[in-house]
Formats: sequence, C-alpha cells, structure tokens
Amino acid sequence: MIRPIQLEDNPKMEQVIRAVFEDMGIPKTGTAYEDEDLKRLYQAYNQPQAAYYVLELDGEIVGGAGFSKLRQADGNVCELQKMYFAPKARGINWGDKMLEHCLQQAAQLGYSGCYLETMPYMEAAQHLYKKHGFEFIDGPMGCTGHVACPVFMFKTF
Repeated sequence: MIRPIQLEDNPKMEQVIRAVFEDMGIPKTGTAYEDEDLKRLYQAYNQPQAAYYVLELDGEIVGGAGFSKLRQADGNVCELQKMYFAPKARGINWGDKMLEHCLQQAAQLGYSGCYLETMPYMEAAQHLYKKHGFEFIDGPMGCTGHVACPVFMFKTF
C-alpha cells in the first residue's frame, strides 16, 4: 500500500535508502546519501508543494518516493526525490505505481513539470522513467546539491 509518510516511518525509510546505496554501490558523496533530510523525511516533506510517500507491504516499509519544488529552477517545476525500494519490492510494478502516484499528486499541486537525476548504471530506473514520459536532457536544472548524479531527465505535465 502506498501512503503518506508518517513521523514514525523516518528511521525505517532512512534504513531502506541507505541499504539501496550500499547494495547498488551508489556514491555516497554528492548524492541523497548525504542529505541532512534523510533522517527526517516526514518533517522535510510536511510542507506546502511537497509530499513523500512510503510503500508498506505486510506491515513493513519497503520503499518510498517524494517530490518538492526544484530549488533555483525557472518555472513551477518539481523534483522527484529519494525514490528507492528494498529488493523485495522491486520488479513487481510498485515502482510504476509509486511514480504514477507522485506525478499525479505533483500535477494536482500545479507543477508544470518534473525533473530528476539518476546514475548511468541505474538502467531499470531510467526505463521506468522513460515509460512514464521522462526524456533525457543535456544538463542539470536548478540546484539539487547532488553533483555526483550525471543523468538528467525531465517530464512536462
């Protein structure tokens, strides 16, 4: 079940995200791994124009994703943020459902597009993003603080 993050979900969601970084060999420097908000996702997304959702299966938090306004960007653009899933939630369409849910919510809040950054070897994620209308762009937008992510994608609503 996809639901809004709650305060008590913070430690588990941080654990899921950090484990994905370890499992996939994602650089820790210059990525979401270093974000101060990683320990306090509920608080970081409990604000206007932002949301974070968790995936709960059999009472266990196994993934999540969120969005918020893209800092220092032209226009009303959001950024898809911290979309990570534990291995048990991968390959069974939860990524599709979570991404679609986030995009629908962002569009309802009036965003005109969604930006994201990812790693080149995260091909399954890139395939998912393309399936949902994201296109590769030549360079970064706004200021995410994630200088280690060299793949940039954008979707217009």
